[in-house]
Amino acid sequence: MKALVYHGVHDVRIDEVPHPEIKDPTDAIIKVTLTAICGSDLHMYDGYIPMMKKGDILGHEFMGTVVETGAEVKKLKIGDKVVVPFPIACGHCFYCKNGMFSLCDNSNPNKKDAEKFYGYTAAGIYGYSHLFGGFPGGQAEYARVPYADVDTFKVPNEIPDEKVLFLSDIYPTGYMAADFCQIQPNQTIAVWGCGPVGQFAIRSCLMLGAERVIAIDRFPERLQMAKAAGPNVEVINYLKIKHITQNLREMTNGQGPDACIDAVGLEAHGKGISAKYDKVKQTIKLQTDRPTVLRETIQACRKGGIVSIVGVYGGFIDKMPIGSAFNKGLILRMGQTPVQKYIERLFETIVNGKIDPSFVITHRLHLEDAPRAYGIFKNKEDNCIKVVLKPWQ
Repeated sequence: MKALVYHGVHDVRIDEVPHPEIKDPTDAIIKVTLTAICGSDLHMYDGYIPMMKKGDILGHEFMGTVVETGAEVKKLKIGDKVVVPFPIACGHCFYCKNGMFSLCDNSNPNKKDAEKFYGYTAAGIYGYSHLFGGFPGGQAEYARVPYADVDTFKVPNEIPDEKVLFLSDIYPTGYMAADFCQIQPNQTIAVWGCGPVGQFAIRSCLMLGAERVIAIDRFPERLQMAKAAGPNVEVINYLKIKHITQNLREMTNGQGPDACIDAVGLEAHGKGISAKYDKVKQTIKLQTDRPTVLRETIQACRKGGIVSIVGVYGGFIDKMPIGSAFNKGLILRMGQTPVQKYIERLFETIVNGKIDPSFVITHRLHLEDAPRAYGIFKNKEDNCIKVVLKPWQ
């Protein structure tokens, strides 16, 4: 079969690879009908996530049709249309039983490596390096899904794939960002990053009752999409203002936002000395991540507020304003999204017409175009915000 294969930093290719097979009785094989490129995929593409190997199949946002099931799969049958959550979860460990599927104790076969790096393992993730299990990803014609009864979500055939594909990751991730904020009436939420996750975070904040959302980015097309979420959304192009923290205080009567969302993560851009410092330190590998946005969210958030972190961080950072977070009494919430926890309730928002997640798609291409699509997506060419790939004509 054809799949997008990692060959090195900024080198991904469509290769012929072996067809996936049932390895465990809880597995299923799906024919991938639609997949997408996520901002997190760029962290592998750019070389920031360790333990990537030549030959790895990328992609963790995908859906498809069940073509084979293992002997112990009970909830699926051949022909079912399913969305696949990106974290792989066993369904029966302590964390899964408590709704923390992305922290599953059993799904990462390389948990000893993760424990050395992070102290504890998180769940396995498709196409996301051997640190997270080395599972072949979904930017392919077919994919193996372990723990298929737990890690698939059936959807009706009559609903277009584009409406439900993002239940696999970015819609639940944006929703979790807003959920972390514990939004109350009359509150103002600031969202850094108007990429796909940020777009869903903005709309989820409004869905959960925020009175006002302030969206921050530098790309006009992203800010325009954010503004289209509704009249209660204001936008800031941070390149056109002197100081983002001061600007937000002025917009909130001197108090600051009630909660701040970091929807950017480890490859954050910015301006000024701190952003240049981060770029240099990351380039010469004195820190793994660029925490420019994370610093800003901590500094900008009002006293007693919440900082919600859903942009991915992979390793180690320095020069963090921990004294600011401590003395302001901030709550910091973060993590990979337990998609299985949120997927059913978010599916209902699609069915009920509260949201059509396909609004975020700007580019529709064939799987064969994936190497070119990565360049378009990374470099924000042609006003690109979100790319979906179709493996089959």
